[in-house]
Amino acid sequence: MSNYRPVSNLSFMSKVVERVVTEQLNEYLLTNDLMPRYQSTYRKNHSTETALLRVWSDMMNAADTRQVTPLGLLDLSAAFDCVDHELLLQRLEHGFGLTDVVLRWIHSFLSDRTQQVAYGGQLSTTRPLLFGIPQGSVLGPLLYICTLPNSNMWSHSMACVYISMLMTANFTFM
Repeated sequence: MSNYRPVSNLSFMSKVVERVVTEQLNEYLLTNDLMPRYQSTYRKNHSTETALLRVWSDMMNAADTRQVTPLGLLDLSAAFDCVDHELLLQRLEHGFGLTDVVLRWIHSFLSDRTQQVAYGGQLSTTRPLLFGIPQGSVLGPLLYICTLPNSNMWSHSMACVYISMLMTANFTFM
């Protein structure tokens, strides 16, 4: 086992509140067209299949017009563990327009978390979690989506995202 990934133990009530917040945040992002356009993971009616079909379609369209399509595959395993809380909060404020109570609630949701490891009947000391989105949480996947670059930023490329980002960019053959 090369990667021990912690799953947060969250109370039932926490998950109920998270579900309400997730539904409201998701509705806000969809209504205001703020969801990354080619984001497939953690979205209704989207899947690995939709991401792969998009990549395949883009590659075939490029081939039809004598363009080459380089494909870069990035393995973002443990990506949830690497999210910087301050950067996420800044992105939510400046990139998505969240303010006041919502930002404070999300800050509170991310703050003051600790982890402890149990191994061989022994418990490690408790350590603060300074980075990462709680895995096993209801809200975590949506917050993770908000950390991904918006593919609208790249003018001559297409991006499809499904946990690992699948990126294709079309370049004309000379």
